[in-house]
Amino acid sequence: MADYQAPIKDMNYLLYDVFKNDQLWATLPNLAEHVDRDTSEAILLECAKIAEQVIAPLSREGDEIGVSFDNGNVTTAPGYQAAFQTYAEGGWTALGGDVNYGGMGMPKVITSLHEEMLCSADISFSLYPGLTAGAGLSLAKHASEEIKQRYLTRMYNGEWSATMCLTESHAGTDLGMIRTKAVPQADGSYHITGNKIFITAGEHDLTENIIHLVLAKLPDAPAGPKGISLFVVPKFLVNDDETIGTANHVSCGSIEHKMGIHASATCVMNFDDAKGYLVGEVNKGLACMFTMMNFERIGVGIQGLGAGERSYQNALEYAKDRVQSRSLSGVKSPDKSADSIMVHGDVRRMLLNMKALNEGSRALSLYIAMQLDIATYGEGDAQSKAEKLTALMTPLAKAFFTDLGLENTVAGQQVFGGHGFIREWGQEQLVRDVRIAQIYEGTNGIQAMDLLARKIAGSKGEFMQIFIDEANAFISATTAENMQEFIAPLKVAVDDLQKTTSNILSAASNNIEELGTSANDFLHIFGYTAMALVWAKMAEVSLAKVSEDEAFHQSKLHTARYYFAKLLPRRLSLMAAINAGAEPLFNIPDDLF
Repeated sequence: MADYQAPIKDMNYLLYDVFKNDQLWATLPNLAEHVDRDTSEAILLECAKIAEQVIAPLSREGDEIGVSFDNGNVTTAPGYQAAFQTYAEGGWTALGGDVNYGGMGMPKVITSLHEEMLCSADISFSLYPGLTAGAGLSLAKHASEEIKQRYLTRMYNGEWSATMCLTESHAGTDLGMIRTKAVPQADGSYHITGNKIFITAGEHDLTENIIHLVLAKLPDAPAGPKGISLFVVPKFLVNDDETIGTANHVSCGSIEHKMGIHASATCVMNFDDAKGYLVGEVNKGLACMFTMMNFERIGVGIQGLGAGERSYQNALEYAKDRVQSRSLSGVKSPDKSADSIMVHGDVRRMLLNMKALNEGSRALSLYIAMQLDIATYGEGDAQSKAEKLTALMTPLAKAFFTDLGLENTVAGQQVFGGHGFIREWGQEQLVRDVRIAQIYEGTNGIQAMDLLARKIAGSKGEFMQIFIDEANAFISATTAENMQEFIAPLKVAVDDLQKTTSNILSAASNNIEELGTSANDFLHIFGYTAMALVWAKMAEVSLAKVSEDEAFHQSKLHTARYYFAKLLPRRLSLMAAINAGAEPLFNIPDDLF
């Protein structure tokens, strides 16, 4: 496997040349005092070092050895403890945290690039601090001042970690069915009793305490999701002087044996009258947890990008070194027994697919992260618009990027041929590790339904119209002749997206099943169209700057042309499938399947 190299140059190109984040930060007072270009460039360089030199070397052994379970205790893979300590001492656990409790307060555009580097280095490692960061956001927004003071500082400095405990054996997507109970106590705390499954980092040896965010129901709670409350349940109770106290009634019953992410502890957690503390209001827990879940969904999307980037780097190095057969158009390396496989059209197709989809995903993820930053720190109409775009594009980020992540890791494996199926090369690990990203934090089918049914149909098309208006404004403003090769197909794609959205909403008014049968295809149409917009923005910048760095910007322009010619047309078959309607799925009786 190639040594991982963080794509810092591309990240800075997107941050400052394409999206001009340094100018944006200056207009957002709560960000301007914490971040500027010099600070962010230094952060990304240091993050690259720890990802490349400390975390990436652990990935192979972490996969081979994994985590171990012994009578309720979980031991992480060799090197993880030392790496996590180095990571925490560097302040990385505080990167996006609330500055009032020891966080660095960095914007989402910076933390998302940080997350990509971690995921390229080792998805398993990234999950431990990733869950803690998400829990920190939820507590910072919803918890009482007492809870914030007690827990956030220690989470940000890496002494404590955190989890999210939602799923039960009978309740996954439908959280309204959970059975975990919370019984009020005289001292204001609650006794939490129940069992949770699939809990990432539920037990481990990296931190001295683990803070569980647990969904449970009070005895008199309303049925369904309206009766869910959120609680902080620490592994060890915390004394009034903030020292570690006695063990809480929380235990790990077992760990899962998984297809991938072997070095991430996926636990069954048991709560037996464990002491917990309410976060937010009674029966409003799902809204509190969604602050964390939406953060994690964007983060899971970035896992797909991180794995795809690592796959591309591996496959490109292999393709340039591997000699096999001759070019169809004649010998290219007469001094060798064969040409490198770079001469073969199908290999070039796979490599360019990976390159175009990875770079497009990175750009689109930053576009979405910018909306989140404006929604968090902005004001007025700009903030309102960004909130709606964030809501619209969060399910897109999770599902589209992870679908592409699996595609790109499989493509990299295919470039390796038989060696891609052999463990010693490391490529097959990426396929196994990224596969879960399409499943957890809400399966991609659920994300597609969230996008189409809740965000688009639920807003009567308003949220999608905001995106379409922004895309059309860019199209109208971009009149340069040398940009028309990108603008013309972008306009067709945006018009088709608008028409497809309208057609689905119209069809669903007569047959609600049209939403479910169209959702997955629609999400991908939206994804390819949104990616075309950011590729057009990149092309515009690179056309203007090609004389400054010819190799970099020519590479961008060639890749943009490839995207528009070879990948954007994928949406056409998806549109045809949507136009076929719901009948082909629902006309078949269940007993004929």
